[in-house]
Amino acid sequence: MDSYAVIDFETTGLSPAHGARPTEIAVVLVRGDEIVERFQSLMNPGVRIPHEIQAFTGITDAMVRRAPPVREVMREAVRFAGGHPIVAHNASFDRKFWERESAAIDGYRAGAFLCSLLLARRLFPGAPNHKLATLVRALRLPSDGRFHRALADAECTAHLFIRLQREITRVFGVAQCDCGLLLQMQAASRHQLDKCVRRYFG
Repeated sequence: MDSYAVIDFETTGLSPAHGARPTEIAVVLVRGDEIVERFQSLMNPGVRIPHEIQAFTGITDAMVRRAPPVREVMREAVRFAGGHPIVAHNASFDRKFWERESAAIDGYRAGAFLCSLLLARRLFPGAPNHKLATLVRALRLPSDGRFHRALADAECTAHLFIRLQREITRVFGVAQCDCGLLLQMQAASRHQLDKCVRRYFG
């Protein structure tokens, strides 16, 4: 894909359906093989952050107390992402929060969501596991060594997604990866990838 937005949330829990809210978001825009713009903000979730999550992310109640409210930050994030396809690692998690918190923004409808976790499972089945930190180390991707903060994770996911597209072009001999192909590949099993690519271009 020529351009897309990579997102990452830190949150108070696992699901907005159970009352979890975002505490931080990052969006990085990628063109070609390069990160070209970055957006990051803490946000006030309006609820307390559980102690175990404060320890995990390093984001405390004190840090978000004076941060802008979620709705205000999400308006900026949606505007920044524009109409680009959205990429996230374990996109089913981030998508729930993105869609729930952007639902109140007039006229906005989420577009395609691509998952670097699903694609990595299919393209790098021999990895020890498919957590972002593990893949970054195994593939020797750029990283400052920090994880579980939104901007650091979004940048690592962007580098992983660039690497995944290079792997697809190398293994399957395609000139480029468009959004439609990637959506079909992440929905296919590992053993169906070759058939999936041939059918897409057939």
